[in-house]
Amino acid sequence: MRIPVRFIASRAAFYLFTAWAAITINFFLPRMLKGDPVSAYMQKNAGQISPEAERALRILFGLDRDTSVWQQYLDYWGLLFSGDLGRSFSNGLAPVGDVIASALPWTLGLVGFATVVSFLLGTATGALIGWRRGSRADVIVPISTFFSTVPYFWLGLIAIAVFSSMLGWFPASHAYDKGARPAFTLDFIGQVVAHGTLPVLTIVIASLGGWILGMRNMMLTVLDEDYITVAQAKGMPNARVLWRYAARNAMLPQLSSFALSIGFIVGGTIVMEMVFSYPGVGKLLLDATTAKDYPLMQGLFLIITLAVLVANILADIAYAVLDPRTRQTEA
Repeated sequence: MRIPVRFIASRAAFYLFTAWAAITINFFLPRMLKGDPVSAYMQKNAGQISPEAERALRILFGLDRDTSVWQQYLDYWGLLFSGDLGRSFSNGLAPVGDVIASALPWTLGLVGFATVVSFLLGTATGALIGWRRGSRADVIVPISTFFSTVPYFWLGLIAIAVFSSMLGWFPASHAYDKGARPAFTLDFIGQVVAHGTLPVLTIVIASLGGWILGMRNMMLTVLDEDYITVAQAKGMPNARVLWRYAARNAMLPQLSSFALSIGFIVGGTIVMEMVFSYPGVGKLLLDATTAKDYPLMQGLFLIITLAVLVANILADIAYAVLDPRTRQTEA
């Protein structure tokens, strides 16, 4: 396989421009809102902070009124390259990077695992249903589609009522037992698995229908292509025709949706994390919005944007590997 240099250069230029635009918008958007984080912090601590301390906070957050917006913009880029995302007001002026780093693993572990499982299971199931079109397996499509129309929080509340309150099989909230301290031990890992089972099942059941339906419809289109007929006429095994020819081409549109899903994993599932009181990025973003913690919001938006860009880059690479027509056409 040979990927043309022009294809790589064009995609790299596009994503570099997109990253610059996203970071620039992320800089100007909080400054377009009414007020600023320092003013909100001063109102919250009225009479407790001197004017000198206010000026120090404005310099710390890059909001000094004696500094031009252009200089603030350049300083913002300098802080980004040094890995400094600012300080969080709602977390005792702790570094935003540390606050996000404490919540990010929980979201990646929970939502990431659930998204990958639902994608693999839904794509494989949709491929088999499409291959055996007209069989009894078609009944899976309306059932899974019905569950995908049910909101996350309803599925979460039903799961808590049945499996936690009635049966007592799984905990109802949090990421681990109260009073426990995070540690790499079998006991703590067991607590994490037990607390994460219901949220994972909720996400998988709610998102499985979309993957099944999308893959099944694409399989129906691909199976009418001439190369499938030729492969079957040559006497190739059905399993090879299914996975090496039909499913490989049918799953290409799925990759774009999967890339977006992978990107938004970083954003977490806010409703799900609220229902299960899970300490992920989604709940952190909601708390930051409620507290008007603009530095933390800005840092979260930046991380989410970059995650989506990286996911799309990986999807483009997968497209180029699986479908030679993509790289040849764009080159």
